[in-house]
Amino acid sequence: MPVPHDLFQDLSCTKEEIQQKRTTDPLLDSLINKYSLADAEVVKAEEAKSSDDAVTKLKAKRLEVKDKIVKQLQLRS
Repeated sequence: MPVPHDLFQDLSCTKEEIQQKRTTDPLLDSLINKYSLADAEVVKAEEAKSSDDAVTKLKAKRLEVKDKIVKQLQLRS
């Protein structure tokens, strides 16, 4: 059964730390919202048993957004 990806674990941050940062950074907030939507699309495609190619493309899209989140967090450090 497909499950949502744990972004906070990947970022080595707690949900609270990210929530605090996103309240003061509109771009970070927007990127995290995009990530949540992209992750939901991956889960939905996996549940629907979509083609491997379709799932791979959605995962690549999700990874692209995650990379942008990492860059934004590095800029804030």
